[in-house]
Amino acid sequence: MNALSIQAPSAVVMIRPHCFSPNPETAADNAFQSNATAYGETGRQRLAEAARDEVTAAAHALSQAGVRVHLFDDFGENGTPDSVFPNNWFSTHPGGHVALYPMHCPNRRRERRADIIDMLKAEYRVQDVIDYSGLEYDDIILEGTGAMVLDHVARIAYTARSRRADPVALERFCTHFNFEPMLFDTADAHGQPIYHTNVMMSVATEFALVGLDLISDPIRRDDVQRRLAETGRTVIALDHAQIDSFAGNALELSGRDGRVLALSRRAFDCLTPVQRRLIELSAQLLPLDVPTIELAGGSVRCMLAGIHLARRAAARTRDAPLRLP
Repeated sequence: MNALSIQAPSAVVMIRPHCFSPNPETAADNAFQSNATAYGETGRQRLAEAARDEVTAAAHALSQAGVRVHLFDDFGENGTPDSVFPNNWFSTHPGGHVALYPMHCPNRRRERRADIIDMLKAEYRVQDVIDYSGLEYDDIILEGTGAMVLDHVARIAYTARSRRADPVALERFCTHFNFEPMLFDTADAHGQPIYHTNVMMSVATEFALVGLDLISDPIRRDDVQRRLAETGRTVIALDHAQIDSFAGNALELSGRDGRVLALSRRAFDCLTPVQRRLIELSAQLLPLDVPTIELAGGSVRCMLAGIHLARRAAARTRDAPLRLP
């Protein structure tokens, strides 16, 4: 359990928002999110304060588990209510590769930050940055590891088709990064497509959490289940209620004492004892309290941009405990 895992990064980027709010621009296709207008100005201010504190506490818990956390603040100058979810606009890959992604909503495009990419170059070995963001102008969208759930070992990009995951962009990504695209259609209990694959699926080193019943084509559903099993993973099926509680929105990380599965308290609470035992055969469950952030339609996995890059030797000598003002 202490072996290094290609699938489970040991470092993440997190954004601490100071002007968090459910994003009205994303409400049309995100069935998981609440209505921002229902809170009023005072209510939104309280939400922003609560979300900021939840990120601070989550970053501390991850750091205590031995995960390296690069924490950046967003003070909202650019009007970025969803900035707490950085995994949608960039991803990192072994061999020193970084990808920047085309985002569906205009205010989410403003989340991309040069200072984060500069930090990655300074702290890690970055060979190239492949920028797909120009596809936005042709309405060709691929929202990072929200749209794709990546198996870094078997090189498979599991992707639920949606307005956030265009097949053309997916093919380009898979060609550049040597992944096999596995695209499928989904439908929730109301017949609507799932907006991001990572709310229904999480691939860890030895198991996978997946809402199989949401894959609308039975043949494709069997294909996904078979491919996960062929890679040696235990497939843990999640039902609709568990998906609604963000049980699929989890990320396995490498901590000080082995692998941990970061997920929300709500997600942890909805798992059955059998499911928890299967997970704990290879990873410690690490529930984080993020109820305010979940109002925006994402949960813990969305908050974590995993770093799959080699650390520079000089950066290792500067390691210090995470400071949380």
